[in-house]
Amino acid sequence: MRTTNHLIGLLNFLTFLLSIVILGGGIWLSSRANSTDCLKFLQWPLIVIGASIMVVSLAGFAGACYRNTFLMWLYLFVMFFIIAALIGFIIFAYAVTDKGSGRPVLNKGYLEYYLQDYSGWLKDRVVDGSYWAKISSCIRDSKVCSKMGRTFNGVPETYDMFSMRKLSPIESGCCKPPTECGYVYVNETLWNPASGLAATNLDCSRWSNDQQMLCYQCDSCKAGVLGSLKKSWRKVSVINIVVLILLVIFYVIGCAAFRNNKKIDNDEPYGEARMTKAQPSRIHL
Repeated sequence: MRTTNHLIGLLNFLTFLLSIVILGGGIWLSSRANSTDCLKFLQWPLIVIGASIMVVSLAGFAGACYRNTFLMWLYLFVMFFIIAALIGFIIFAYAVTDKGSGRPVLNKGYLEYYLQDYSGWLKDRVVDGSYWAKISSCIRDSKVCSKMGRTFNGVPETYDMFSMRKLSPIESGCCKPPTECGYVYVNETLWNPASGLAATNLDCSRWSNDQQMLCYQCDSCKAGVLGSLKKSWRKVSVINIVVLILLVIFYVIGCAAFRNNKKIDNDEPYGEARMTKAQPSRIHL
């Protein structure tokens, strides 16, 4: 019995450690939502799931330590729904970030992003006028574009050097005009229009050298946000899948240990004297 309780306690402790990993992923996404990705709602389900696992694992640990069957039963019951919620969340995250990716540009180190490459619920959310106003304001306040400037020995980088940079999706989509527009490079966020060039991309007319405007109203900027979200969520989803597999393994072992615990409890005498059949004594006449 004691060995079984120790096993359940160990599993709950390991589950508690896994909850820290999930919470860390949610907090990391939250920090990016406030400074880079600027989408501030997708991280909360992950934080809630992580916090729930932490609380439930502590309850299971206490149940194992004090041989409280109710707490251990509650741990297994609630953990089942938490695992189901985590599975649903992973599927949802992959579904909403499934489509779209950056397109390579000839002789450039960066990718460019096009809104038509994305579709679905997340795209509709991002392009919504009122919501995009908040996202673009967040990008502007994060100063991600103003941080792009580089100098080498006091000399600003040239166009050739800039062209070979690995820009983030938001830097590529929001901080410069699309390459097909043919703008002339001055510095990372200052581009002059080329004369006599007719472009079909509407973003070419949306670009502004005003440092408070740049390409924040461009479709390429919205696509860049979607591309950045996809990269962030895929990183976290890989960790979540590993954690999910471990949680399922711990849960199955915990269920087996709990059943064994109950079986042992049912077989214990609980202080009652066991009845033994006595052979009737023979009476000799």
